[in-house]
Amino acid sequence: MMKAIRLAEIAFSQNEIPVGAVIVKNNSIIGQGYNQKELLKDPTAHAEIIAITSAASTEGDWRLNDCTLYVTKEPCPMCAGAIINARISRLIFGAYDDKKGCCGSLYQLCGDKRLESITTVRGGVEEETCSLLLKEFFKKHRA
Repeated sequence: MMKAIRLAEIAFSQNEIPVGAVIVKNNSIIGQGYNQKELLKDPTAHAEIIAITSAASTEGDWRLNDCTLYVTKEPCPMCAGAIINARISRLIFGAYDDKKGCCGSLYQLCGDKRLESITTVRGGVEEETCSLLLKEFFKKHRA
């Protein structure tokens, strides 16, 4: 999670919403990303999507079985869908998102058997650090 937080700090420094993500398999990082929506002018350039694309490239396969995704904020509906489609086994996130979170707050898409999801979810890991980074960003940009 600390690597994901460092990536979120990079996003913050680039005026992006500070979210970072890493994907781990067999104790090695195989993919990583941070929000780049503004830089790339791409609404899908969320940290999780970039990390999934990176991991799939590393693995040479879109199936990311036996992988864990660490992300600093609870995934949105798009990212939750990508996590399910990539068959990621575990999701660990920091800050809960009461407005758009789809892995426990508003909805629980990951792990939903109706979607054939195998993903287990654990939220609130390093929550205070992850939440503070988001609060600082929005305080700065909404002032």
